Amino acid sequence: MSSSKERLETTIIHASTRGDFEQKTGAVNVPIYLSSTFHQESFGKFGPYDYSRSGNPTRDALEKTIAALEGGARGLAFASGIAAISSAFMLLSSDDHIVITEDVYGGTFRFVTEVLTKFRIDHTFVDLGDLEAVKQAIQPNTKLVYIETPSNPRLGITDIEAVVNIAKAHDCLTFLDNTFMSPLYQRPLDLGVDIVLHSATKFLSGHSDIIAGLAVTKDEELGNRLAFIQNSFGAILGAQDSYALIQGIKTLGARFTQSTASAAKIATYLDEHALVEEVFYPGLASHPGHAIHAKQSTSAGAVLSFRLPNRETAQAFVENVKIPVFAVSLGGVESILSYPAQMSHAAMPKAEREKRGITDGLLRFSVGLEHVDDLIADFDQALQVVEKLVTAKTSS
Repeated sequence: MSSSKERLETTIIHASTRGDFEQKTGAVNVPIYLSSTFHQESFGKFGPYDYSRSGNPTRDALEKTIAALEGGARGLAFASGIAAISSAFMLLSSDDHIVITEDVYGGTFRFVTEVLTKFRIDHTFVDLGDLEAVKQAIQPNTKLVYIETPSNPRLGITDIEAVVNIAKAHDCLTFLDNTFMSPLYQRPLDLGVDIVLHSATKFLSGHSDIIAGLAVTKDEELGNRLAFIQNSFGAILGAQDSYALIQGIKTLGARFTQSTASAAKIATYLDEHALVEEVFYPGLASHPGHAIHAKQSTSAGAVLSFRLPNRETAQAFVENVKIPVFAVSLGGVESILSYPAQMSHAAMPKAEREKRGITDGLLRFSVGLEHVDDLIADFDQALQVVEKLVTAKTSS
């Protein structure tokens, strides 16, 4: 059993094998139960598992692990991050209303604007950093406030406790996407959030090898309701991917600590570079919400975004860096450079992107485990090429 004072870095190693697995076998790794169905010993009373859509021992170990890490009552493992998010939204009913952060992941934007509207579930996008605007946005039929902090891609910060208090005063649920921080650095349920969500494809997995989503509920009743939705839709994570995610979580502490230290150095480097118009990183004192983030999180994380003058300069930078992978996603051991306008937020119309500051010069960078000096040197040589391009265009 874990100690009440045990640090999360310890819990992430041992949580999956505590309980039945440890007591029965002593194995340090959870078995992969590749079985779609389970024999029942009794005609009139079934065992804990009958069909793997409804429950699988490997997935069960993963779900107990994330519940322990987030300090929640129940964890659920989904086929993807957006499967977790969309399933949580399906707890709502027609004619309900959502207040949602305006700086939100493109897939969430697409689901809210193009799918939920078919079920007469309405929404209002709000800058959740403006608490008065949050209060004004709540309507008599508002049932949910949806938070993403730090948000994707501009690392916007929401005061979690303050927004939760507003939501509770109006009898609203609160969901929070914790992908960028993980439970290692931010524990939303401790701050009153009802459901915390993850694209576990990212930092929790850490190796860019699986697609997975996780949800943790603050109380058992809400967990049972979400489990019913999950089972009804069949949006479950398979046994092999559940095992891979358990293994990825075990190295979260080491991976995230190094990547975060590197991100802080790279953010400072970019912030001081003349060609870079703006850097978005909660660890910078100049970042809006820096003090709030420091209050509710223990780290600034390993994702940052920065703005170059335009699409042409962003393209030149991408085409000249050599180390990062240029791809969608984030949170891998390899550094990943993304172009939000055409990747994570491609589902968002251009006018909506620009309203949110997702300009054609914006790049997002997820810092991996390469040596930070190599990454900075690579950025430096690429920015030198971009500077020559800008100079040549100005003088022509």
